[in-house]
Amino acid sequence: MENQAIVRFSELSVFQKSKLILANVNLEVNRGDFVYLIGKTGSGKSSLLQIIYADLPFQQGEAEACGFTLKSIKRKDIPFLRRKLGIVFQDFQLLDDRTISENLSFVLKATGWKDKQKIEQRVIQVLDEVGLISKLKTMPHQLSGGEQQRIAIARALLNEPEVILADEPTGNLDPETSNGIMRLLIKICESGRTVIMATHNYNLIHKFPGIIVKCEDGSVISSANKLD
Repeated sequence: MENQAIVRFSELSVFQKSKLILANVNLEVNRGDFVYLIGKTGSGKSSLLQIIYADLPFQQGEAEACGFTLKSIKRKDIPFLRRKLGIVFQDFQLLDDRTISENLSFVLKATGWKDKQKIEQRVIQVLDEVGLISKLKTMPHQLSGGEQQRIAIARALLNEPEVILADEPTGNLDPETSNGIMRLLIKICESGRTVIMATHNYNLIHKFPGIIVKCEDGSVISSANKLD
């Protein structure tokens, strides 16, 4: 049977500048998994995400994502890796000077889409997926925080990624809005994508169970379907 692991770390050591953050990380994430990365601020959650999207080099151990060997990935191949990844940040990172439609079109054009009609169709598809098709011509500042995060998720879906990486995606949102974002991420996962989400919001983990990977004391110490 074909191995379904889409992200794999083997004896990985993670440094930020010259400080060792995590040592001897061994982890496999399979297609369709919903994974929570939990741990205190500075414990290495975001660093692991940065390694997956080739933003943080490493010297010790091995790491693979979406068929790419991350230790030896060439700079020219990084855009191809990132097309297989959808990245969602805590602070949305929408472009304030253009409409939602223009924000999304900009990403498609930057990743090589040329056909205007196909670009328009894809923008409509992803906005439909996150339930915000009515906001096509709206400016980001006219949206609530929850709506902006839904647009950020729509942007992450544009190139039909295999993996969604979400770094504290509910960090700036109230509990009710956070629940809506979680339901959307779980729906995306149920469509066959892998979701890896860094969070320290344990309430969400109780409400929306997933695989838990804990960064603590310089190690990834647990990988289970429950909180200790």
